Amino acid sequence: MFIVFLTGMAFSRTSGDNMKSFFAADGAVPWWMNGLSLFMSFFSAGTFVVWGAIAYADGLVAVSIQWTMCIAGILIGLFIAPKWQKTKVLTVAEFITKRLGLEVQKTYTLLFLAVSIFTAGGFLYPVAKIVEVWSGFPASYSIVLIGTIMALYTAVGGLWAVVVTGVLQFIVLFAAVIIVVPLALEHVGGFNAFLSGVPEGYLDLTNGEYSGAFLLSFGLYNLFFIAGNWAFVQRFTTVASPKDAKKVGWMFGLLYTISPLLWMLPPMLYRIVDPNLIGTQSEEAYMLMCKAVLPVGMLGLIVGGMVFATSSSINTTLNISAGVITNDIYKRLYPNATDAQLVKVGKLATMGFGLLTIGVALLVPYMGGIVNVILSIASLTGAAMFLPPLWTLFSKRQTGFSVLSTTIFSLLVNLFMKFVAPGLLGISLSRTNEMILGVGLPIVLLIIFELINKSKNIAIKYELPPEQTSEDVSEASANIRGVKIMSLGIIAVGVLLAGLGILADRSSFLILSVATIIFILGSVILYKNNKSRKDILAKVDDLVEVE
Repeated sequence: MFIVFLTGMAFSRTSGDNMKSFFAADGAVPWWMNGLSLFMSFFSAGTFVVWGAIAYADGLVAVSIQWTMCIAGILIGLFIAPKWQKTKVLTVAEFITKRLGLEVQKTYTLLFLAVSIFTAGGFLYPVAKIVEVWSGFPASYSIVLIGTIMALYTAVGGLWAVVVTGVLQFIVLFAAVIIVVPLALEHVGGFNAFLSGVPEGYLDLTNGEYSGAFLLSFGLYNLFFIAGNWAFVQRFTTVASPKDAKKVGWMFGLLYTISPLLWMLPPMLYRIVDPNLIGTQSEEAYMLMCKAVLPVGMLGLIVGGMVFATSSSINTTLNISAGVITNDIYKRLYPNATDAQLVKVGKLATMGFGLLTIGVALLVPYMGGIVNVILSIASLTGAAMFLPPLWTLFSKRQTGFSVLSTTIFSLLVNLFMKFVAPGLLGISLSRTNEMILGVGLPIVLLIIFELINKSKNIAIKYELPPEQTSEDVSEASANIRGVKIMSLGIIAVGVLLAGLGILADRSSFLILSVATIIFILGSVILYKNNKSRKDILAKVDDLVEVE
């Protein structure tokens, strides 16, 4: 955590002196960094707890569920990400204003900020609980400490801090996971022992609860959520070109091809070690396998990986929410505000939103299972909130009325069926039907509006801004600074892991091997970055000579 914090704070002088610099990194973020950051922003400690529980209980279906995210990433890269990049907007709220009007944007902004506060708080609480179980450090103190650290370096460093720390978090997480998998296989007697010990149907890609229909609807949900969520769209709009935006989506898809197998194998293997976990006990399967196989000091790395995974989700939300408050609320109230004032407001908004997130997380124990409620609301509201504005990227038939009506009606119906209908009407939807309703209703409504508006010959003209082909030397320089800080952070992680390998009471060779790979990776990136820096300086000299 200390390395990540220092890396984020290193951007205090380079976060920018205007909104585009602070919230969009001047559109200069390398596509591979945004791809890794998007990947890290999409999951949290719940990946190991919730999906790990499904993997332990139901087997390979937990992997097939996550493979729907891979397909979503590929489709987004092909069709949607380049469209977002061409809009040249700072936030999705800005696009909604230009395409659908200010009043529609106000409603969506309030909905987005409200959901973001509670989901961010809901993500922060389980991380604090994991730290409490591991170390005995009280959850309330962890919430304040972790929440403050994330808010502070996000406020100081802006988007560059969010993206670069996301890459570091990816390195730490995968280092931990790669070490666990071979040790877990060895613990159960090898892969053949695992195959012979699992129950029948454990390696099927679907089962009764998680059917093909569920996978299809869940895949569509992921497509709309990743492509339309305001925080994730930021990863497509802050790269240099539509081609780079495509690569962001494709990298996300590629990583979700490989990572679910690495994540889900340890809890599946633990089924051989102890097949008697029931109910919520299965949520501990991943951590129990880690405790069984990891040497001294390495369990802390796993916990750190989980904390980092969740912090990436939270600081991404903090940055984009502060961007919405600054660009789409404050700037409209005070149109004559200077760039310096707007950046200051953005930093204060980040800290303020961070304090609200901490407050929600502290209240979770007194709200009775609110984490599960938040996750249910997120799954029910994902398509309803994010699909309608996303649809307008491709359609000229949708109006402010049709888009907002679709969102509000879908939200009301979905929430009614989830929380009211079971008690009032005695109707409870299965997991599959709940997902189908959440995804299918807004699609049907938008198609109906599309046909009605077409029959009325309604068409709203929205022109994308012209392509910018010239390369800005200052943006390239920001790119160089960001990659340099990141590479030094990766080298520091390699050194830290090597220290743990030396102190480990077993499996030192495996740990030191992973540490060496990470150290070499950071060194290579630093070398190539220094070479690119020389090219930039040569370019600057050429420009000076021309002038």
